Amino acid sequence: MNDINTGTLMITGLIFVFILVTVAKGVRLVPQGSNWIVQRLGKYHTTLRPGLNFTIPYVDEVSHKMTTKDIVLDIPSQEVITKDNAVIIANAVAYINIANPQLAAYGVEDFTVAIQTLVQTNLRSIIGEMDLDDALSSRDLIKAKLKDGISEDIKDWGITLKTVEIQDINPSVTMQKAMEEQAAAERQRRATVTKATGDKSASILEAEGRLEASRRDSEAQVILAEASQRAFEKVSAAIGNQELPVMYLLGEKYISSIEQMYLSDNSKMVVLPADLQATLKGLMGK
Repeated sequence: MNDINTGTLMITGLIFVFILVTVAKGVRLVPQGSNWIVQRLGKYHTTLRPGLNFTIPYVDEVSHKMTTKDIVLDIPSQEVITKDNAVIIANAVAYINIANPQLAAYGVEDFTVAIQTLVQTNLRSIIGEMDLDDALSSRDLIKAKLKDGISEDIKDWGITLKTVEIQDINPSVTMQKAMEEQAAAERQRRATVTKATGDKSASILEAEGRLEASRRDSEAQVILAEASQRAFEKVSAAIGNQELPVMYLLGEKYISSIEQMYLSDNSKMVVLPADLQATLKGLMGK
């Protein structure tokens, strides 16, 4: 009798556990921000929305749990060859949202890997059509082309591309070294040109200065000669044929000049004419 009661209790307990498990498998509590894909006997049946949902135990199963929040996909760095055969390293980040969980679950094996590969392929294609300088300075253009290139493709997978950003786009280590050497050579060239231009300008200014000084000296000599001529003419007109005053004045000037020559530090010898009076008459043209 006791064995029968024990067996009955065990069976009852097993049935109770089975009922609890069955109820648990039939009641689905989907959290906010998620959509669950339900398959019935291996075939898509429905999509469970956030909240309390009921399914048929042992017949329905949750095959995929999709998030409705935006997903950030990091696109790995890759080497890209530009149109002018320069090697640059570029990576990006894509922001996507699952608009149709059913298509995302069954349209592609792994949509994250598929989108990463798609972005990398399009990025190589876009940058491959650009020169190095354009690729380094046209992030917005690359971003726009990249978004247009993959938005339509991923719609077939029930996914919407919110935006895609170019994180880094830099020359490779070898290219950076070559660019640094090129920049250094360009700076050296500009410095040489600037120095040569400065030397040329200085030489021109110096020559112009000498020319202007020579012109001024010539003008001064002409003015002095004209002044001397006018002075002699006035003196000649004033004294007429009287030689003595003229000789006195010229002699005084002559002696003053001799005195200045004598007082000069560089003066070594003074040679006076033997006949001062005849010399003065010769200067006067008498």
